[in-house]
Amino acid sequence: MISTPFETTLYQYLTPFFASHGFELLAEKKQYRRTVDTGFQNIILSPAFYGDETMLEVNFGCRSQQVEQIAQQFLNNMADYRPDANTLIISIGKFNGLQYFRYKIHSTAELAGTCAEIEDFFEQKGFHFLQNACALPTLDRLLNEHPGQPCQYVYNQTHRCYKGLITARLNHNPHFDGLIDSYRHLLVRQTQNPYEQLHFERLIAYLQHYSAN
Repeated sequence: MISTPFETTLYQYLTPFFASHGFELLAEKKQYRRTVDTGFQNIILSPAFYGDETMLEVNFGCRSQQVEQIAQQFLNNMADYRPDANTLIISIGKFNGLQYFRYKIHSTAELAGTCAEIEDFFEQKGFHFLQNACALPTLDRLLNEHPGQPCQYVYNQTHRCYKGLITARLNHNPHFDGLIDSYRHLLVRQTQNPYEQLHFERLIAYLQHYSAN
């Protein structure tokens, strides 16, 4: 995928900063990524162009390889997408309590200022979150603390049901059986697709007999 001139300049500003924290630019995936023992951490940059204004959304999150190895067997994702699937993902705006926030950029000077703001966010909050996010106890808390409510750390709430339940099982969550009931009801409300519900029941059966090596 070819980078636009805006993205090329964006990467020129941000790459030294993220490289100093161990992140590699994957321009074809529009993200910076750092491989860790549990999977990877990433920062995804998504510009949208409207005349002389560019709107930039920045999402960040992580992949737990242990969770995704199970989840992707049951989710209806394209095979090419599965190795890159995030377990958690949230935008800077949502993380700061601003649901629809985007950076608005009209000039090179504004782009430089935006990049400085992005770097400051990760120095102050973002890297700390990423450092802890994919540890199983943290994943379990973020995904399962309020099972009856949407989880802000995933965009697909159906996938949250799968990944929340997997994480609970891997983390030996004592409320695992209750989470089965919660997510079963949640899935029925979210989709009337019988195939989706069948896949979820297969996951439940798998997890009930699962034993980590």
